[in-house]
Amino acid sequence: MFERIVGLNVTDEAGYQRYREGMEPLLANYGGAFGYDFRVSEVLRSRTDAPINRVFTLEFPSRQDMEAFFADPAYVAVQQAHFHDAVSDRTLISLHEKSGAD
Repeated sequence: MFERIVGLNVTDEAGYQRYREGMEPLLANYGGAFGYDFRVSEVLRSRTDAPINRVFTLEFPSRQDMEAFFADPAYVAVQQAHFHDAVSDRTLISLHEKSGAD
């Protein structure tokens, strides 16, 4: 299992919801899923100056599946249509192999 932890600053909740609705079926096609998803009210410590109000994990069967998902033209189209207008900042917190015991 491969996991990606991301922090976002969502500035348009409705637009972000449209993005999620468009990308989740594609995510499932690659064996991917959201593991955790949080709205964050206060960031106490960060390694970036970018604001963060949403933190989530994406899980994939492998790193190759994750890379194929993000390169899929259908995903790129959904991202371009909804994500960029709804999110002002994106912070990649971690990419890592996840053991089955987690």
